[in-house]
Amino acid sequence: MYFFLMNLALQDLGSVSVIMPKSMANTILNTRYISNLGCVAQVLFFLFFIASDFFLLTVMAYDRYIAICKPLQYEMLMNRQACTQMIISVWVISFFYGVLHTGGTFAPPFCSNLVNQFFCEVPELLKLTCSDLYLLEIGVLAFSLVIALGCFIFIVVTYVYIFSSVLKIPSSAGRQKAFSTCLPHLIVCSLFVFTGYFAYLKPIFNSPPYLDLAFTVIYSMVPPLMNPVIYSMRNKEIKNALSKLLGLRHSSMNTFPS
Repeated sequence: MYFFLMNLALQDLGSVSVIMPKSMANTILNTRYISNLGCVAQVLFFLFFIASDFFLLTVMAYDRYIAICKPLQYEMLMNRQACTQMIISVWVISFFYGVLHTGGTFAPPFCSNLVNQFFCEVPELLKLTCSDLYLLEIGVLAFSLVIALGCFIFIVVTYVYIFSSVLKIPSSAGRQKAFSTCLPHLIVCSLFVFTGYFAYLKPIFNSPPYLDLAFTVIYSMVPPLMNPVIYSMRNKEIKNALSKLLGLRHSSMNTFPS
């Protein structure tokens, strides 16, 4: 689990680092400038990290399914080699996914260089195109959303099996521990999927700017910010370290929710 969480932390850090430093610099300098090459790089790496984040959440759902539903086979099915192969597959597939979308987004010519968003987002860039080539990228986006929906259905099905197994646990403490492990992961996946769907499925040319901004902020910023809080606050060592950092007394360290 911690091996996957380490990679999730790297992906969350990467996705935020791709868009936030430039946005903050433009805000401080009171400008709205990004170079063409910088915009291409931003689209490529943002899609790369977002895709790898979602694929990894799917792998983590499978990991929890094996751990809870087939605990005696866990060491065999989720050994170091299998986990490494899964992570490598996630990174490689996500990189090619980013390259595919970046090529489709920047293939058509643009009629304007004013992006009505705080970073170079694909739907906003498609609004600026001057030819019908943007329909190719819309097709790729639709195919990607189908894949994302398939992954989400896989996650939901695994959790149906997980919750069925958890409810059979005779100990209430065991059930609580299993639910506390699974529910945060399911919440993050649901938030990521539904806000991302709204951001990319809404009409490209007739959507209100405030709605575009709201959905973009939620799917691009909230999951990377929630993941450290959700997963870290369940770890006793991290809770104790945070208590010491905040100068809390040792006797109050157990005030954090488990």
